[in-house]
Amino acid sequence: MERRTYTPRKNDLVRHWFIVDAEGQTLGRLASVIAQTLRGKTKPHYAPHMDTGDFVIVINAEKVAVSGNKELQKIYYRHSNYPGGLRAVPLREMRATHPERILEAAVRGMLPRNVLGEQQLRKMKVYAGHSHPHAAQNPKPLSLSPRVARP
Repeated sequence: MERRTYTPRKNDLVRHWFIVDAEGQTLGRLASVIAQTLRGKTKPHYAPHMDTGDFVIVINAEKVAVSGNKELQKIYYRHSNYPGGLRAVPLREMRATHPERILEAAVRGMLPRNVLGEQQLRKMKVYAGHSHPHAAQNPKPLSLSPRVARP
């Protein structure tokens, strides 16, 4: 009898919607749980070459916590692709202007750097405040405890 590797089909996948309140949560720990959920690593049908993950809504992104002196020392870089176009923005200023980008950058760093990673990142919806337009999807609260996929 020949054994074959199991690959889930698209119609086998069931995508759920989860909601996370980022208020008071540590940035890196929260980002790793979100990245695992977006990739689908907590599901029994996980496949590294497919997008098997769920949708994640993050609210109160402006109130995410960072440890140590990162508020002043952590720098976000971007480039305009023009000579001399490198911009460096500290975390404190990023939190004041675009607080959702802080969490997006942290989760992006934990996803694959290819088309699949971009597809998984699009399933994350980040909002600086408490309100979000996804009430129709009936999101469930996401458990932030260490999650282990069971065989």
